[in-house]
Amino acid sequence: MTSLLERSLSYATTGELDRLSKSLEELGRNYYQQSREAFREDAQSGELPRQTFTKARQGEWPNAIADFWESGESERFALSGTQNDHLDYFVRRGDEVWVYTRALGNLQMERLTKEYRDARELVELAKARDLRRGFNTTLIILVAAVWLVSLAWLIYVANRMSQPIQQLTSGLSELAAGNLQTRIDIQRNDELGRAITAFNDTARELEQSRDRLVYLTQVASWQALARKMAHELKNSLTPIRLTVEEIMARQPEGDRKFMEQAVEIVVDEVETLERRVRAFSDFSSEPALQPALVDVNGLLEERVSFLKPGHQEVSYNLELDPALPAAWVDRDHVKGTLTNLLENAAEAAAEGGKVLGRTFASENEVCVEIHDSGPGLSEEASRTLFEPAITFKKRGMGLGLSIARKNALLCGGDLMLIGGKLGGAGFRLVLPRRKL
Repeated sequence: MTSLLERSLSYATTGELDRLSKSLEELGRNYYQQSREAFREDAQSGELPRQTFTKARQGEWPNAIADFWESGESERFALSGTQNDHLDYFVRRGDEVWVYTRALGNLQMERLTKEYRDARELVELAKARDLRRGFNTTLIILVAAVWLVSLAWLIYVANRMSQPIQQLTSGLSELAAGNLQTRIDIQRNDELGRAITAFNDTARELEQSRDRLVYLTQVASWQALARKMAHELKNSLTPIRLTVEEIMARQPEGDRKFMEQAVEIVVDEVETLERRVRAFSDFSSEPALQPALVDVNGLLEERVSFLKPGHQEVSYNLELDPALPAAWVDRDHVKGTLTNLLENAAEAAAEGGKVLGRTFASENEVCVEIHDSGPGLSEEASRTLFEPAITFKKRGMGLGLSIARKNALLCGGDLMLIGGKLGGAGFRLVLPRRKL
């Protein structure tokens, strides 16, 4: 049994060692119980020698005998000997105590108890090692899980950061190649988001600046052509008019009535051509800008009051921003632009129509919008709206909106077509709110 225990302690697993130690405990307990029963039977049969301790000599009793007597028990078994290799049987008989002693042979209970105790300690140690091994395994799994989660998070963050940077780099390349319509569609609130917003704003401003520059370049070309046409027409119209008037003056009285009618027709057409010449001259002229702080609300109210008597059939409505800041512009340029927009809106609205004027401000701009309830503009008219010498009205030179936008651009703003709020056309005049 000792050899088996030693081998078990050396090679058995924790579970097997635990079962073996419990079996050893059960074996020792059964052997001890069997030894006690056999010992009791032999003692009661009178076959065994005994020691008798009388009460008269109680003072000489060993401690074990005295303890048994004081306990009041009728019998007791106890281990004795240097190695607990003897079993004592105490029996109370009246005023005497009988003691029987038997050797347990080669089975030493003290050694068995020690080996059982050592086996249990080894089992507990093995369990502790298993517990530490479980802790180590759990720690390794936890560290691996944290590492994997960290790696996944790192990949996600890296991708979240690298993708916008790649798109921003690509957008900058396209912008440098001349594609000013490039935009990056990413909504973020961090530093990259602010950089992308700044890129989109810069691209938008560059596109607007390019469009304005192209328009002003075109206007400059149209102005040169208009200046030349005005000069040529003026040189031709003046002699024509003078000659016709001279012919009229030299006609005899008999033919005078017919000639008066003919001259009136010719002079009327000449005056029409002269008006066109003056329009081209106004378009080609470049008056010096005189920017100053202008109350846009007051200027809009003034223009409406000036034009309302000529369009009494039209209803005017104003929605003015009471906190509108002053604009830094040339007053005459803005006045001419507002007059043109309001006049066009009233003509488009016609009898019973409505015209809406509204003002509001943004961060660096003052905006004026003019809306009408007219039929609106066709797609063809919208495409060529600001080109000179193109008119879609029965009257007019087709230069008003071209001059209006040119004046707005010269002031540092712009004039653009927007969706109408009254079902017709809508225009927005954008003006700078501080000195450029």
